[in-house]
Amino acid sequence: MVRPGNEAGAGADGGKRSRLRMGAIIVALFVNGWQSPAEIEHGRKSSQMDEAEKYTDKEVLTDTNTESQLSLFVSALDATIVATAAPTISRDLSSAAGYTWIGGAYLLANAASGPIWAKFSDIWGRKLIMLSALLLFFISSSVCATAKTMKELIIGRAFQGTAGGGLILLVHFEGEEFTHGVYGGNLGIGGRGGTCAWGTVCEFSFLEVVFGIAALLILLFLDIKHEHTSFIDGMKALDWFGMFTFLAFTLMILFGLDFGGVLFPWNSATVIALLVVGFVMIFAFIYSEAKIAKYPLMPMSLFKRRTNVAAFAVVFFHGFVFISGEYYMPLFFQAVLEASPLRSGLLLLPFIVTGAIAGVLCGVIMHKTGKFREIIWLGTLILTIGYGLFITFDAHTSTVKAVCFLMVGGLGSGVLFEAPLIAIQSQVEQHNVASATATLSFIRNIGVSISTIVGGTIFQNSMNGRTAFLRDAGLPANILSHLDGDSAMANVVLPATLTEPVWELAAKQAFAYAMRNMWITYTVFAFLAFGASLFVQAAHLGTEHTETVTGLKKEQEVVVVGSEMVTPRS
Repeated sequence: MVRPGNEAGAGADGGKRSRLRMGAIIVALFVNGWQSPAEIEHGRKSSQMDEAEKYTDKEVLTDTNTESQLSLFVSALDATIVATAAPTISRDLSSAAGYTWIGGAYLLANAASGPIWAKFSDIWGRKLIMLSALLLFFISSSVCATAKTMKELIIGRAFQGTAGGGLILLVHFEGEEFTHGVYGGNLGIGGRGGTCAWGTVCEFSFLEVVFGIAALLILLFLDIKHEHTSFIDGMKALDWFGMFTFLAFTLMILFGLDFGGVLFPWNSATVIALLVVGFVMIFAFIYSEAKIAKYPLMPMSLFKRRTNVAAFAVVFFHGFVFISGEYYMPLFFQAVLEASPLRSGLLLLPFIVTGAIAGVLCGVIMHKTGKFREIIWLGTLILTIGYGLFITFDAHTSTVKAVCFLMVGGLGSGVLFEAPLIAIQSQVEQHNVASATATLSFIRNIGVSISTIVGGTIFQNSMNGRTAFLRDAGLPANILSHLDGDSAMANVVLPATLTEPVWELAAKQAFAYAMRNMWITYTVFAFLAFGASLFVQAAHLGTEHTETVTGLKKEQEVVVVGSEMVTPRS
């Protein structure tokens, strides 16, 4: 219900890196194929070196491989499945308000859990934490598949998002080079997921096999350097106050934004208290990370460079904008174009495929030229143009026009998944790469989470504002009650069932108007991303990759040169 790098070198080192790749491949296949939006980080530092010289100008540190970009495709497609199924799920479970929370619960938990999983893996090692996250993902997926009420489904989705936040990050940290064979596998999973969503996700017995195989292969093949840390030492090293304030400000602010204007008035004590205390917790978290924590979740040094701040801003605005296309465009397809859930998913494929192709091409360009700043500029500009075109959608929009404009929006979205990460990784020390990546993932997921909440709020308020228009068009009271802000998302098929042409057109115009207000908001945020991108500075990208040993006892770095691994001299 939920929705190529270098060949391994000969000898022991080559075998170890091959096993590491296999473990990361398995997680990428099975996790990205099954988990929900939002949320995907891509790329990893490559280990290519010219044999004739140790440093080569314009060699890109990151070998942006095709598998990473296809992981983006698969995860985005899975997000689409949730979006297309959400109206039907909301109707079947008799909860119109659940439309937003089917995706929102996953995204909120995903955003809040990512940096915590990253710190756990730094202390106790990637392998143990990855298996723990995989187990939680399996259990929560089972809860979602067997849910009988909206409450059960949302709880399952929240825990699924918690696990997904760890799995995506951990795969990203360790999956440095993937083979070409993964491409077809991920593409196959995505394709089948898009066309057979209802059947596959409900087959609980099949999920047992999938997760069982994934866990077994991780145990057998994933080999990661880690200095043993005892449970007690690890617990002492955790940034407890930082985790508390981090979760507090994340959850309070997102709950406050979601409740405002829907469950409670914006000026109610509940909403005001959530937002005020949430913002206070932000300052408490910053103080904790800067002054108290020995092993902070987010090193404040990450925010001292202009490029990092600008790239984080681009990531937030990009996350805020791109998810709206995947999550809310099916609403337009079903309500205005009268598409079925399956057809609305197929209509979204141009958006997803264009983004995946753009991501691959930009990865190749960064690898060949070492330039990422210009790609960020181009991506944010195209994103602004693409979502600006969505504003023109109305009740008379043709399918061809919608698909063509979607391709432009998808192009801008796909370009921006990799380049900001490269910009940030080019500015940080190797031991901070995991924290920087986790911070980027968190910021993107926060943008995604806020976006689904803000988008839903805009839609609901806009539909409420069209009540008089619908009444003037002659719609009776019993139909109007299904088209107000609280119920419209669960009744997207209603316009097509109206027998009076005037009523049908009026209902479609109301949906298109509400969606138009959303696209205006998202276009503004896309433009803000373009503005932030202008502050990103260029940097020289080297060709060395260092593998940091996790654990508290040892901070050893191994420099990978070509196919050889050597320990740097002190």
